[in-house]
Amino acid sequence: MGCKQDFAVKITKNEVVAAMLPMQEHWLPPSNLDLLLPPLDFGVFFIYKNAPAEAKPVLKNALAEALVLYYAFAGEIMKNNAGEPELLCNNRGVDFIEAFADVELRDLNVYNPDESIEGRLVPLKKHGVLAVQITELKCRALVVACTVDHRVADAYSANMFLVAWAEIAQSKPLSQVPSFRRSLLYPRRPGSYCSSSIDRLYVPISTLKAPCTNDNQSIISRIYYVEAKQLCHLQSLASTNNRCKRSKLEAFSAFLWKVVAEDTPNNKTCKMGIVVDGRDKLCENDKRKDNPLATYFGNVLSIPYGEKRSDEIREMPLNWVANAVHDILESAVTKDHFLGLIDWVEVHRPEQMLARVYISEGVKEEVGSAVVVSSGQRFPVEKVDFGWGTPALGSYHFPWGGNTGYVMPMPSPLGNGDWLVYMHLFKSHIDLFETKASHVFRPLTCDYLKI
Repeated sequence: MGCKQDFAVKITKNEVVAAMLPMQEHWLPPSNLDLLLPPLDFGVFFIYKNAPAEAKPVLKNALAEALVLYYAFAGEIMKNNAGEPELLCNNRGVDFIEAFADVELRDLNVYNPDESIEGRLVPLKKHGVLAVQITELKCRALVVACTVDHRVADAYSANMFLVAWAEIAQSKPLSQVPSFRRSLLYPRRPGSYCSSSIDRLYVPISTLKAPCTNDNQSIISRIYYVEAKQLCHLQSLASTNNRCKRSKLEAFSAFLWKVVAEDTPNNKTCKMGIVVDGRDKLCENDKRKDNPLATYFGNVLSIPYGEKRSDEIREMPLNWVANAVHDILESAVTKDHFLGLIDWVEVHRPEQMLARVYISEGVKEEVGSAVVVSSGQRFPVEKVDFGWGTPALGSYHFPWGGNTGYVMPMPSPLGNGDWLVYMHLFKSHIDLFETKASHVFRPLTCDYLKI
């Protein structure tokens, strides 16, 4: 069956779900790492082949219970006296939308989320911190989708919530209880950081000049799958010998960098950013048995990046580019880096800061492409089972705008070692992946997902 490009989605119910137990209204201040995020939402969705008739009330009741522990998602962001965003935990609740889509699951174009997901199955968040949409398809398949305010939670935090929501729906004991201990990320007194290192990665917005834009290009989203054997092959090419074996993420990012450089003129630069989670890094050498940040709810991210001339990236072998990716990661996978970043933000508060990889800086003739890779290998798709089986498909959805591309590799729901890859890139970059790298990146289909 072919994909149905145009289908109607009818909202059948729209209500607000609050935590099932009353709570004392209070303010939850942002950590310094939260303050590095601009106002930005990200989405996530799961598709289930067969859901029972009682699925929607099960989801709604479990959500109300989950919000007791994950109360931050039931709050609202307000500006404090310093002009910084602060979370009012007032149990305002979550917009909970029920809908019906006039399409069969096998006709859903999962390869092109711009057509099938954006604005249809993933909700537009209008209020609060979290919005949820439950959409029934013609064949009784169900799509569970969320939109999250990134200033409150990163993907790690969202993953904890999603697993807890599913566990509650099945009356299972919770595998994790979230922690909101902002003291874990307090700045040091006195602070200490390497100014040249942090200043190269982040910048106060007030110091920025007008960015160079690429007005002639449109950015689009696509989802591909990469077979496990291709990942192993890339890893082999990226590793010079057994003593210098690069990870699959490093090899994948290096290959991505080379393809994007193919579409970047010789006289322009090409940036590659890698999102790094600091939860493990901040607890290096900690003598406590359990990492106190393992259940921390909030943002614990840094985005180091590298910048090379496009002709250099194109001409060098994959192992050389993979070494460059490794160097990018080495600069930020330390406890000192994250402690220094926290201290750096403290010095610049209350000004809004931004990661430089997002910004098209410099002489217009030299500014080229920029892509950020965020590993979704911790995406717990197999654990988001509300009682009617694991998802046939789960993916993040992050069409964040701007001129910087975004790529997230995630585990395939087939559990066979393949990756699903969400891409949000310039159309010319996507076209290049589908011509010169089509042996690696294959459009996601319902046939691949066995639905």
